[in-house]
Amino acid sequence: MDRLLSIEAFVRVAETGNFARAAQQLGVTRSVVSHRIQQLEDYISAPLFHRSTRHVRLSEVGETYYKECADMVASFNSLTEQMRDLRAKPTGKLRVQMLPGFAIGHFGALLAEFTGLYPDIEVDVIVNDRVVDPIEEGFDVAFQMFPPLAESLIERKLFSVRRLFCASPEYLERHGAPSVPADLQGHKVALYEGYPSRNKWLFNGIEQVELNLAGQVRSNSVHLLRDYALTGACVVCLPTLAASDDLLAGRLVPVLGDYSLTSFNFSAVYPATQRRALKVRTLIDFLVERISDEPAWDRPLLERGWVQP
Repeated sequence: MDRLLSIEAFVRVAETGNFARAAQQLGVTRSVVSHRIQQLEDYISAPLFHRSTRHVRLSEVGETYYKECADMVASFNSLTEQMRDLRAKPTGKLRVQMLPGFAIGHFGALLAEFTGLYPDIEVDVIVNDRVVDPIEEGFDVAFQMFPPLAESLIERKLFSVRRLFCASPEYLERHGAPSVPADLQGHKVALYEGYPSRNKWLFNGIEQVELNLAGQVRSNSVHLLRDYALTGACVVCLPTLAASDDLLAGRLVPVLGDYSLTSFNFSAVYPATQRRALKVRTLIDFLVERISDEPAWDRPLLERGWVQP
């Protein structure tokens, strides 16, 4: 028995909850994965999983064993990657999932700098706003607003996603500006449908207000909503990373200035087995360093008092 291969198979099944998916990620057949885990169970004389026709879940022994094995696999992968180049130069393919709101208008310039610094890393970027489990879908790291879907995933915050309601000067000239959150019910409103809070809107200001707001137009694209608002069609709630340039140029005007919306964390989410992977750590550290404590798009808005620290 190759214990390392058996342990790697065990970790993949534990993280995916599925023998077939683990086999696909390892590039072997399902029967090979089953055989490796059976050998491991025979070796430690204990079942690692409770199996049924539909579900695979860790046994009590398996839960304890997984924590140690995940660290072992992560350490081995990190060591192997570093030994490929004695200077610990990051190499290999890096598969990334990225929210469109950050990917469009911000990530391109950062990616150009990153690939210039690390030419031996091949970056595969999938842009969409789905909440993914990196383990199930084979991503090395996902950048998202939602918390991790599983305990075996690690989250590292990059920055706060601030939001505000705004409209074009033409819209406000025709319809006036809402003065309190409840006034939004009487306006044409466009909303992004991918916020973790869904239809619940919590405003902090003169008083705390919780509002259910459906919106006449909804979309999973903040850039479409921004362009729609620029036509003078509506009041829109946008993240500042998509609206900052238009706000500073006066093409959009913030409204409800006495009320601030709750912010969300934009985070890197990745499997525990990748915690020591050099290429993953290099990308995340690079982005944290470049974005700093306050993103460049938020600093002028903070200075003007349009968003809150």
